[in-house]
Amino acid sequence: MVSRYAALSRAELAVLVPELLLCGHLIDRSGMAHVLGALGREGMTGVAIDEWRLASPVYTRRMRRALGITGDGVDAIFKGFQLDIGAPPQFMDFRFSVQDHDHGEFHLARCGALADVEPMGEEYVVAMCHDIEDPTFDATALATNPHARVRPVHRPPRVPADREPVCAWTVTIDATFEPPAPADDALLVAGTRAACVELGDIDPEDAGLHDYSGPLLSDLRFEDFSRSALIRIADEVSLQHHLLTLGFRIAVDARTDAATAVDIAHKQFTGIAGLTSERLRKALRLGDDTAALVQVLRVHPVFNPAAYLDIQVSIDADGPVRIRIARDCGAIADGAWAALLDPDHLDPLNALVRGVNPCFYTRVRAADHDAVTFEIALAAMPFQEVPEVAITRFSTGAAFAFTDRGVPLPLTVL
Repeated sequence: MVSRYAALSRAELAVLVPELLLCGHLIDRSGMAHVLGALGREGMTGVAIDEWRLASPVYTRRMRRALGITGDGVDAIFKGFQLDIGAPPQFMDFRFSVQDHDHGEFHLARCGALADVEPMGEEYVVAMCHDIEDPTFDATALATNPHARVRPVHRPPRVPADREPVCAWTVTIDATFEPPAPADDALLVAGTRAACVELGDIDPEDAGLHDYSGPLLSDLRFEDFSRSALIRIADEVSLQHHLLTLGFRIAVDARTDAATAVDIAHKQFTGIAGLTSERLRKALRLGDDTAALVQVLRVHPVFNPAAYLDIQVSIDADGPVRIRIARDCGAIADGAWAALLDPDHLDPLNALVRGVNPCFYTRVRAADHDAVTFEIALAAMPFQEVPEVAITRFSTGAAFAFTDRGVPLPLTVL
């Protein structure tokens, strides 16, 4: 199936990919406030550990295959970090050094997640930088090498309070480390349609980098990749959104009753859908009319990749925009975001379209066994922003701006 991102130019894709990485990171800003309200700090910490532990090994292995990252050294582990929604470029400013195949270090010159959490107090900082990071850094590294360990040199709470870099970590590969046994619940995400969906191949003849088989770079400058590679990366990053959210659903379901879990899922979906639309519209320099809405709908990670979610976006010459979501697709089977949209639950879709124009609203045009079709119309007055989007906007990532940091340098062994 042709990727919906294939409609974009190479330059547009180079802008889009870091936006997708950042918006994937902000999924937690959308969801965790509601988990905190239902389960408290300890419950929230448990959900965060489980969602990342379940999802990150799956999508790390996918991205390695997609971009020809075949090594198993610390440099390959760091390449995976650079293409992970857990570490969006610049917002989570990872700086790497490599001593040899088995030894490396990284520090964060800037940590947007810490900027979000520090005002909440030391207990929340410890929960994120200790309780959550310890198992989830290891889970990501183990996807590249089962003998890898990620350990802190120093980390927050910061002493002194303005300490920089904010944290530093070592990565060591040692054959004597006993790989952990697979978790009993590992297949709950690894066995989903999202984990297994096949995406289009990268054209090796396309101009630009078509893989990441070369040396580890200090930064990834996405405009250096070929258009074909950027399409595949965008599809893979969109899948990361779904895989993380499936992990989130599993973790919440295990700790709450069914009604509470679905309510939290709707709120998470609503918050991130609206903020992502807003950022994508601005990044691609679109207007706020129906043509802009169609473009945002076609590139929004909620509705991608095309091989995972079967939707059609259409518009008549003088009519409303329509979205038809087929029920026979991987996303619906997995219970991903699209499965939460139905005639009685329009808040996520309303938030999504109002990220383009606050006057848009949705209604159901048709629904049957095969598909549900929504149409989007324009009201005379703007709607007030819903609390779920306002909560997500709490993150400093909501207004974060990427900058051009110049030509990246290869990181050779010291």
